Amino acid sequence: MVAEIINGKDLAKQLREEMKEEVKQLTKQGITAHLSVILIGDDPASHSYVNGKEKASTEVGISSEIIRMDTTISEEQLVTKINELNNDDSVHGILVQLPIPDHINEQRVIESIDPKKDVDGFHPINIGRMMVGQDAFLPCTPYGIMTMLQSKKIQVEGKHVVVIGRSNIVGKPMGQLLLNNNATVTYCHSRTKDLKSYTKQADILIVAIGKEHVIDASFIKDDAVVIDVGVNRTAEGRLTGDVDFDHVKEKASFITPVPKGVGPMTITMLLKNTIKAAKGLKQGE
Repeated sequence: MVAEIINGKDLAKQLREEMKEEVKQLTKQGITAHLSVILIGDDPASHSYVNGKEKASTEVGISSEIIRMDTTISEEQLVTKINELNNDDSVHGILVQLPIPDHINEQRVIESIDPKKDVDGFHPINIGRMMVGQDAFLPCTPYGIMTMLQSKKIQVEGKHVVVIGRSNIVGKPMGQLLLNNNATVTYCHSRTKDLKSYTKQADILIVAIGKEHVIDASFIKDDAVVIDVGVNRTAEGRLTGDVDFDHVKEKASFITPVPKGVGPMTITMLLKNTIKAAKGLKQGE
């Protein structure tokens, strides 16, 4: 048996086609969905991410701008700029590309974004609303993963899901979304002893470690669903995940590749959040 591949690139393309129609309908109502991205400094990875977001926005008809700032910018100057965007009714989504320079308090920056424009889903109000199952902007990577599971009709209710990683961006919100959907969730991380004893129990294994091929076939049970969030660059410059894809796919029932897996879905859910913000509607209404 070879695992069925959950191709995030193909799913993202399908979802973006649907989003084009939503954006057209908004335009007919006189609303131009707009995303403002603040990019500080010249980190190559950040530039690559931001360019990808701009290209994807254009593809679905969302207006976007990249506001470039010097690494010497003060925290006050950055917060002032965010407040300007908060008060600009033509701006629906605000995103500050992380990481930001060390002299700026990241948490203060996140909290200065209007929760109604927090399309990254990182503001404590959105996180809190998500925790208690209320309407919220969901963090894009976990939101994308849930959408991938749903696309293959993979039930999470009653399943044991093991999440490796506890970051505020992926691990913690991922577990909460699964819990909200009636999964039994185990969190593992760098201090977990005997990691394999947990992963081998997982019906669904979500890996967000950031180390190349840490998870091989010996870590998973037969027919498990394996979601690889990791993006690592090999010595040859090739992108690869945290999971040893070639061997694990022989044992799993479903698996995500790297690239063309979770990555394209993260940007797609950012666009979905931006459209939602433009509509000013609550999810599910």
